Amino acid sequence: MNYRREYTTEKVITPGLSKDIVNKKLTGVCAGIAKHYEYPRVVVRVAAIAALIFLPVATGVAYVVASALLPSHRAY
Repeated sequence: MNYRREYTTEKVITPGLSKDIVNKKLTGVCAGIAKHYEYPRVVVRVAAIAALIFLPVATGVAYVVASALLPSHRAY
């Protein structure tokens, strides 16, 4: 039996969903979503534009609400 334990001094903190103000185009919502879910930023932005074309009111309201409610983080 091995009773040796491994202790580290590093804290692993996974950031929550937030706006990315370093890689932003408008407010950083799409860049923050891409960073959180580990997708390319271009894919999320193209999906947001496609959603804006097909569902303009719902997408616009969702973007404004996300822009107002999500916290801003400079670095991850």
